[in-house]
Amino acid sequence: MDDSSEIELAGAAAPASAKTFRDFGIAEPICAALEAEGITTAFPIQALTLPIALDGHDLIGQARTGTGKTLAFGIPILERLDTAHRQAASPRSLIVVPTRELAIQVADDLRLAGGRLGAHIVTVYGGRAYEPQIDALASVDVVVGTPGRLLDLARQGHLKLGKVATLVLDEADKMLDLGFLPDVERILQLTPASRQTMLFSATMPGEIVTLARRHLTRPMHIRAEQHDEPQHVPSTEQHVFRAHQMDKVEVLARILQAEGRGLTIVFCRTRRSCDQVATTLTTKGFAAAAVHGDLGQSQRERAMRAFRSGKVDVLVATDVAARGLDVDDVTHVVNYECPEDEKAYLHRIGRTGRAGRDGVAVTFVDWADLSRWKVINDVLKLDFADPVETYSTSEHLYMALNIPAGAKGLLPRDQRGRAGLEAESLEDIGETGKTRSQSSSRGSHGRDGRAGSTRSRGHGGDGDGREADPRTPRSRRRTRAGEPAASRPAAGQSGSGQSRAGQSRAGQSRASQSRASQPGAGGPTTTGAAGSSAHVADSAAGPAGSAGLAGKPRRRRSPRGRSGGQPAVSE
Repeated sequence: MDDSSEIELAGAAAPASAKTFRDFGIAEPICAALEAEGITTAFPIQALTLPIALDGHDLIGQARTGTGKTLAFGIPILERLDTAHRQAASPRSLIVVPTRELAIQVADDLRLAGGRLGAHIVTVYGGRAYEPQIDALASVDVVVGTPGRLLDLARQGHLKLGKVATLVLDEADKMLDLGFLPDVERILQLTPASRQTMLFSATMPGEIVTLARRHLTRPMHIRAEQHDEPQHVPSTEQHVFRAHQMDKVEVLARILQAEGRGLTIVFCRTRRSCDQVATTLTTKGFAAAAVHGDLGQSQRERAMRAFRSGKVDVLVATDVAARGLDVDDVTHVVNYECPEDEKAYLHRIGRTGRAGRDGVAVTFVDWADLSRWKVINDVLKLDFADPVETYSTSEHLYMALNIPAGAKGLLPRDQRGRAGLEAESLEDIGETGKTRSQSSSRGSHGRDGRAGSTRSRGHGGDGDGREADPRTPRSRRRTRAGEPAASRPAAGQSGSGQSRAGQSRAGQSRASQSRASQPGAGGPTTTGAAGSSAHVADSAAGPAGSAGLAGKPRRRRSPRGRSGGQPAVSE
């Protein structure tokens, strides 16, 4: 696409208190719906974006996280809705987001703003069954989805993108980090070239700029801040401590008892760390829940519902929750492990201090992460090049975060008033894929006849009375000397067997003779009729007898007496 007239608008040309949405000529139903939620004035990114987006121009919107980018593209989409000419499976607007949680949130914000317009907004993402999403596409105006599920539905013919008039790429740099850029390219090729394209993100790496120049027509680059302004939200109070790995949980337990603390998000680098931290906090009395990629979609949504409703006040998550999530009353964000880079740091601490509110961001830096943190500190021009060494008993920790002097590692029982994750029901959403809830995978999908299993081996049926599927017979292929046994001639097989049987009988005969010829202690060698008959019996036993004797330990003969070669008799 031609980018010759790319324009960059920088600076907050319209302060948040200067203009309302009515000043931009927004439709009355949209303004009334926003005012009912207490949203009246536009933030800088919204004030700069709305006039350009309402005119149908392509644009690139860049602003700090938590400054209202969703409504910046959502209001122009709702403003141009044509509900009278709605067609099945053919949305007029498409919004592509990187994560499932962000898709749910963006769709909820659009439903809030367009509730009085009768807009049909459908959310499609992986982890849920296809059928409910396909049924919802029968009547649709706007589709919000993740790249993978959008392409799946488009390939199956359940989603037609040939009439998309407005396309939005939200959190485009996160799509780049997750490897979604090829999928985004394919989605763009399925939409008309005459569409309006809007791209939004808090950071703008070079690959995203290249994508914009290739698929956007003469876009306007909008920045809501000046170039010399800090990239982080100024209203967020930041703290960085050098903490030991074995003491981090204890430091975290003290921080969670700080005065005035509301909802808190704890970010970990790995899924295993999330589970460990969430489990430890639960045993210490805190209402905590984990969100990461190893959980089933129903479990992730359950944790998010419990966190939004206040049943749990600590959400332990990987970076899957770091993009775009807007939860009210998040006062503290804790980086339990050092972020990978400055972009991850900005998006993590952006979960607090949103929409002009105050927030607190705490980062733990281990000794092994000092070099990584120094790079982040230098890029963002922070004042924490040498974090102070901090332990759970350090006085400066209590003073900096307003922690009561008597706070210990356990939450007092009189402060355990949250209902907890168990109070939130687990919704059956028809999950797909391998990551299901533990209860269903262990109970209803058992493979043997134990309790909770749906298949019974002994009775050939399952728990609901239906007959079990017939088992596939096992096929065995015998080989001998690397060749199938059936391919060898029968005579050869018989001869081989006789030869081995003869060798076995010969060995038995030699062993019998050797035993019979052993001299007694000081007496002559004797071989009686019993020995001869035993030898004849061994020879007549054939292969079967030889095989049986070869597999059993031989019995030791009783010791012979010193005189006459006769066995000793014990009284």
